Amino acid sequence: MLSLIIVLPLAAAAVLAGLPRLKDSAARTVFAATAGVETVLAVGLWAGYRAPGPGGLAYEERLRWIPNVGSSYHLGVDGLSLPLLVLTTVIFLACAVYDWKSRDRVRARSALFLFLETTCLGLFAAQDLILFFLFFDLSIVAMYFVIAGWGHGDRARSAMKFFLYTFLGSLALLVGFIGLYLGADPHTFDIPELAAANAFRGNPAGGFVLAAILLGLAVKTPTVPFHTWLPPAHTDAPATGSAVLAGILLKMGTYGFVRIAMPLLPDAWRAWSPAILTVGILSVLYGALVALAQSDLKRMIAYTSVNHMGYILIALGAAGAATGAGSTVRATAVTGAVTQMVSHGLITGALFLLAGVLQARAKTYDMGAFGGLATPAPKFAGFFAVAAFASLGLPAFSGFIAEFQIFAGSIGAVPLTAIALPGIVITAALFLRALQRIFTGPVKGRAEGFTDLRPAEMLSAGSLLVLSAVVGVFPAPLLAAITPAADAIVSLVRR
Repeated sequence: MLSLIIVLPLAAAAVLAGLPRLKDSAARTVFAATAGVETVLAVGLWAGYRAPGPGGLAYEERLRWIPNVGSSYHLGVDGLSLPLLVLTTVIFLACAVYDWKSRDRVRARSALFLFLETTCLGLFAAQDLILFFLFFDLSIVAMYFVIAGWGHGDRARSAMKFFLYTFLGSLALLVGFIGLYLGADPHTFDIPELAAANAFRGNPAGGFVLAAILLGLAVKTPTVPFHTWLPPAHTDAPATGSAVLAGILLKMGTYGFVRIAMPLLPDAWRAWSPAILTVGILSVLYGALVALAQSDLKRMIAYTSVNHMGYILIALGAAGAATGAGSTVRATAVTGAVTQMVSHGLITGALFLLAGVLQARAKTYDMGAFGGLATPAPKFAGFFAVAAFASLGLPAFSGFIAEFQIFAGSIGAVPLTAIALPGIVITAALFLRALQRIFTGPVKGRAEGFTDLRPAEMLSAGSLLVLSAVVGVFPAPLLAAITPAADAIVSLVRR
């Protein structure tokens, strides 16, 4: 089942690439139909999911691949990866709907997005380090072409900066993976086997291996000070490219922390937890403050991603802190971190799709170029207001569920993490400021003659916001999947 979900978009992409005379309408249909089938299959996975025992996997597949180095085609999901698999299919389906009216090289664009979907799904299902690295690197290549081929502004420079930063980070990640392989006895790249072996217990070399892995994942997340590629990449990417970049690709970094760094190097993670917490707090406060200073709406949203990824890092750092907090408190923080990955994907994905409307209509993201936009575009104003309030953690949305658990667990383990709480207030201020500048007052500037949201734009962004509200009001199904896996991670880190 996992192989089918991973390979189906790749097969559809190959069909599109192999039919150069295919009409745009047919290419759109293939993209949307494939994304829809993927979503149905992923929901089916969730419906049939039964939480495995500690360290166990559901829907597991394993085939010989590179046996001489202990690497196999090993797939499986648990409560950490299943929500991200479903999130991936939902985001790509929303992008297919959003781009329904696009006329810019539709066949190539659809094929590229389907290929990118395969890399994302493959990474979240991978249970082998080489397989994980393969999908990790291919996602960088695919997103480079999305930005360079369909972006705007200084897209070539932004795409190159994105590629160089993240590719250098992936090289550091590869060094860390090789370190894990060499430290295991027998040598293997299999993630569950490495977690069971705990080869670096009491070994100071584990700190150096973790440093390489943290560097590679921190660049992809990104955290301060490795975030500088993110704002230009978002600003110049197409709306759907930004939605996938923020909604899915950033989660590859944070997912790597909980799937690889924490369970495979628990001693080193505990030793590094003060530094991890510090970086997380800096990312929260710095991301919010810099976002507050932006006049470009898309750059502002990009910096809020730095802020929201900082919350995840705080939770994961607190889970490994050397304090007397119990396992339940730490597991609450980890559960909040994974919930935040899902929440951020839904809400920020919607925000970037909505921000793309400004570029499509007025060719600018400058908030000062608009005023009174709520008058000619009341639907746009309403959707953006809902997305903004969801992003700042308003109750009844998924962000509240995530951030409440993050701070409950983090402050319970490390009370000093409370100094990151002003980040929430600053986030509220920056979104209220954006709403005031763009939508209130008399109609002026580029707001004159602005057309309201089209059905495809409302459906794509609205579906993500509805899902965020569903998680915010009925979080139990999501938390029931995540919590056992979070408990298992905490038990590995604290053993």
